[in-house]
Formats: sequence, structure tokens, C-alpha cells
Amino acid sequence: MRRLRAQGRHGPELREVLPALTGLVLVVCAAVAGLAAGYRVLGAGVPSAALAVVAGAVAVGVRQGRPGARRRRGRYTAEEIAGLDAEGLALAVARMLRRDGWSVRPPSGGRVRPHLRARDGRGRSLEVAFRPVAEPLPDEDPPPARRPGDEPPVRLVVHRGTFGGRDVRWARTRSGTRLIDGVLLRRWAEGEPLERVIDLRCG
Repeated sequence: MRRLRAQGRHGPELREVLPALTGLVLVVCAAVAGLAAGYRVLGAGVPSAALAVVAGAVAVGVRQGRPGARRRRGRYTAEEIAGLDAEGLALAVARMLRRDGWSVRPPSGGRVRPHLRARDGRGRSLEVAFRPVAEPLPDEDPPPARRPGDEPPVRLVVHRGTFGGRDVRWARTRSGTRLIDGVLLRRWAEGEPLERVIDLRCG
């Protein structure tokens, strides 16, 4: 026994788990007593309603824990992000923006690459592009026209890998451009709010 304990292979002793077991027994006893009292006062409807509530809570918990439901709420694992194509990555980012309170819509007109526009309740706007390098290509659409008085949008360039030095220098020459590489993307996908991942202030 001592050898197993020294190797970390021995389970917890009774005195270590006794407080938790005592609390569990007290909770179960209180629940049973409450159901019995409700049954005596109000009839069989109380236990039936309690069972229905428990069953509903379990069902909701199971649904919420499924990968599909989790992704629809805008939460992705690193493995899921790595397995997405360009269109799938754009869909994931749109869900992540909505999770963080942004209203997302695709731009008008066709584009060669996936592209998103988003706005939040504070009037901030985003332009989101997806491509392997940050340098704009000749076939890329020009930025949309802004109405007079509109604050320029922050432009996000999303890439699952690592941006090179040339990409970083390119972004620094363009006001309001932010690069989201694989490390930042995984933090965002796992639930960290976008404004904690990057600086969303324009400029």
C-alpha cells in the first residue's frame, strides 16, 4: 500500500473523500424529502414535474455539449480550425463575430476570396479578409466606399499559419489593418473575445 501511494497509483483515502460523500448524501436526502413532502401536499404532480425538469436539463446539456452545437455558438477547437477550408474558415469567423456581439453580413457583389463585414453595437465596423499572405493581389476588390462622417473600419486579415516579416511590414503601412495569425485565431476560436485578442482601435 505504501509503495502504491509513493508511486501515485493509490486512490484517495476515505477521510479525503468523506466530506464530499457526506455533502452528496445530504443533497440526495434533501431532494427526496422535498419530493415526498410535495407528493403529500400536492399529489403525484410534484415528482413528475421534478423528473421532467431534470430530464429537460439533461437533454439541453447533451445538446449544448455536441460539437455541432458548440460550433454554431462560435466555439472551435484548434483541430477543427486546422481542418477548415477557406469557405469553412469564413463561416467559423462569422460565427465567432456573432458570438462576440457583432452583426455580420457578406459584402455586396462577388469577390474572389471570402470576405466579411461586421458592425457592433458601439458603431465600430470591421472588414475581414482571408488569404495565405497579407499582400493584396491584383484581382482583389477595392475597399468599399464610406459615407461621409463614417469612421474607417478596422481591417482584419485572418491566416491559420504564421505571417512573415513582409506581411507584418505591409500591415504597418496601412492604418487600421490587423493580422490574426494561427495563435491569435486559436485563442479567439476557443472563446476569448476578439477585443482581447487584438487592438480594435482604428489607427
